[in-house]
Amino acid sequence: MQETRRAILESVADGPVTGPDLATDLEISRAAVWKHVDELRDAGFEIESGPDGYRLAGIADYTGATVEFDLEAPFAVEYHEAIGSTNDRARELATDGAADVVVLADEQTGGRGRLEREWTAPSGGVWLSVVTRPTIAPPRAPLYTLAASVATARAAREAGVDARIKWPNDVVVAVGEAGDYRKLAGILTEMEGETDRVAWLVVGVGVNANLDVEELPEGATSVREEAGDVDRRRFVQRLLEEFEALRTDLAAVVPAWRDLALTLGQRVRVERPAGEVVGDAVDVTDAGALVLETDDGRETVAAGDCEHLRPV
Repeated sequence: MQETRRAILESVADGPVTGPDLATDLEISRAAVWKHVDELRDAGFEIESGPDGYRLAGIADYTGATVEFDLEAPFAVEYHEAIGSTNDRARELATDGAADVVVLADEQTGGRGRLEREWTAPSGGVWLSVVTRPTIAPPRAPLYTLAASVATARAAREAGVDARIKWPNDVVVAVGEAGDYRKLAGILTEMEGETDRVAWLVVGVGVNANLDVEELPEGATSVREEAGDVDRRRFVQRLLEEFEALRTDLAAVVPAWRDLALTLGQRVRVERPAGEVVGDAVDVTDAGALVLETDDGRETVAAGDCEHLRPV
């Protein structure tokens, strides 16, 4: 957000404050104050004007500017009413040298999940991708995926949803006691780098927020279905704030993931290029790989498509 507008917002949030006082404090003309206020109103801020001056009455809209305002994490937000894929746009920004930018959309028209599966992303969901440039080696990149799943689950839990995580990165709601679940959110991470370093990471997050389950694929659920509609602006802020806290403390990621894991303790089948492996999920490594107790002993799986199996 442009710095003068941010300063005006902070002032009117503590308001009321007069236009002349704003002009004096910011060393701009009164006409410039009026122009900035009008642009802030267009961006979704409800700024009232009265005898005592301007006052921020509320934030009604879901836009890049409204998400950035009072966000306690160092991200700029690029907002789109509709876009093919936030991850595609984030990759473009990353290639151009961007960092700490969030691509946010009300609707995705070409969303996708892991293994190029189609991901339904209509208006009302939370669809975002974070561009980040961590100073880590590629083997540690999966920690960012786990961090995003933890951040998403925590934001959902604050919204009243009993969210858990299915390895490696699906945020789900448990159904019964046999490891069954309904999918709430997914994470798709893409990266570019060399053998010893990551050049950039794009972490895409898709959350079924204010959506009816009838709009979603079979086996999916939404925040609306589980707990009622959520303030998407605040939901995104909390997700990004939690992600920021975890990416700056990678040692905390795996313990946090374990605390929310639905997969641990389950009988699972993991599909991978080298063939499937079946066993009991007993732990995750410090790099986020799944540890299975199989009939042939312990096996560590770095990546794959995990399915919870019903107890025999």
